[in-house]
Amino acid sequence: MILRRSPFIALAALVLTACAGASVSPPPARLDAFATASAATPQFSAQRLSDHIKYLASDELEGRFPGLIGEQLTLAYLQRQYEAMGLEPGGRDGSWLQPVDLVRFTPERAPTAAWTGADGVRHALVSGTDITLRAGPADPMVKIDGAPLVFAGYGIVAPERGWDDYGDADLTGKVVVILRAQPDALGVDPNFYGSGTHKTQEALKRGAVGVISLQDNDGRWRRAVGGATRPQMTVKGAKDARFTGSISPATGTAIGGDVLTEALARAKTGGLGGVVDLGVRLDVDIAETTEVIHSNNLLARIPGATRPDEYVVYSAHWDHVGKAKEPNAEGDDIFNGAWDNASGTAGLIEMARAFKAGPAPERTVVFLHVTAEEQGLLGSEAYAADPVYPLAKTAADINIDMLPFTPATRDVAVFGAGKSELEDILGRFAAVQGRTVTGDGYPQEGFYYRSDHFNFAAGGVPALMPWSGRDFVEGGLEAGTPYYEAQMARYYHQLTDEWRADYDFTAAFQNLDLLYRLGLTVADSETWPAWKPSAEFNAIRDASADQRR
Repeated sequence: MILRRSPFIALAALVLTACAGASVSPPPARLDAFATASAATPQFSAQRLSDHIKYLASDELEGRFPGLIGEQLTLAYLQRQYEAMGLEPGGRDGSWLQPVDLVRFTPERAPTAAWTGADGVRHALVSGTDITLRAGPADPMVKIDGAPLVFAGYGIVAPERGWDDYGDADLTGKVVVILRAQPDALGVDPNFYGSGTHKTQEALKRGAVGVISLQDNDGRWRRAVGGATRPQMTVKGAKDARFTGSISPATGTAIGGDVLTEALARAKTGGLGGVVDLGVRLDVDIAETTEVIHSNNLLARIPGATRPDEYVVYSAHWDHVGKAKEPNAEGDDIFNGAWDNASGTAGLIEMARAFKAGPAPERTVVFLHVTAEEQGLLGSEAYAADPVYPLAKTAADINIDMLPFTPATRDVAVFGAGKSELEDILGRFAAVQGRTVTGDGYPQEGFYYRSDHFNFAAGGVPALMPWSGRDFVEGGLEAGTPYYEAQMARYYHQLTDEWRADYDFTAAFQNLDLLYRLGLTVADSETWPAWKPSAEFNAIRDASADQRR
């Protein structure tokens, strides 16, 4: 699982704005249209899951970084598994693969910047002390002189929530400063509108040449500085501002003075309705080097028996983060990624096996292994931007990122609880297991927006991702919470995340059984799962409603 945003996410904001006034989802009674697929009894094997994880997390694959030997070996392994099961290639023209070209940006030198106020005095800004800057994907060399600097509050446009920071502002040729995160009025937990990409795309479609985030505290500023010199990736051809950056609270005060102070106070209580001219012009000079990395998503499918042009997608990312710059004290330098996400990849293989052995689905079921999740959800971004199967005709995405390795739980934790009817269908099956669908327990982290299902959601597709439950049958939350948090601390993105012979697959089997029944139920229904009224994605789905009639 990645803890960063995806550049595709806020492309949906363009549709959200155009389609303000989302329709209300059907009432709960509508769920009766989803026939229960309880007759199917999937068989999941601990030995097969363990064997898959053991190979995918082996040193031979060198951490499964996109474009390297680990990708070649991983994709070959996945193709062999699906061929042996008798599944069809799911890509275009009979291919197993969907090519995804990535671009890696690396700073060539420290960028330079300066601002000039109304008095004509030019003030140099020190990179890493006052400002951070990164080139956009269109051109790694950026030189801009005298761009007007404006402030746009949080940079959010959410008509259905009564929030608009831009009004009819024209930002052509301007650099916009925005606050990070989201106002309290949109909820205390992170959501779609607080994402950096939503803000960037809203600025971009108004003509902004650059987007600068005003960090609201020194801790956030230090995090921004820490990431400013690292290589970054994007999907080749992605649209973005010419440059992005951050400024510290002190820099914001120095540049904006009383004008910015007054605007900040207004921005935190309601949408600005139009940008504030800071009376400042900005110069920037950025130079980065680029490298194209050729990577791939892999797709397999089981054609629908009666409605093959309607789809249910199961997804998981096959990649991890590769090798460390330096070995640890034990001489290990490979991030094997057994839990993240060899486990989810293994789960997807075995989900396909269960579908192949069970009753033929009425809708086509697709098994999608995406690349470069760890680099910013890039494989799923590429898929959602150029889908092999139309998003409008995709009934659901069910994402598996890190199977739970815990004893039996009473809860079925899902990211973003309360988003779609998929949770209600899941809840029916969970009740049979004596379990209840709940949130993931850490809503402040905004996990719903941090894994590959989110690019489907941003394209309007109801999307669900389960997580590790913490309410253990034996011991409750008092036992489950420290167990889970210790696992995260010990293994998540650590060199220690290697295959282990002692995995507890109990909760993994519980979840896989539920996800199979959920997917088959949706695949066999003539009804389309809907977003709930409070979800941010209703307007996006509504825009394609005529394609599902």
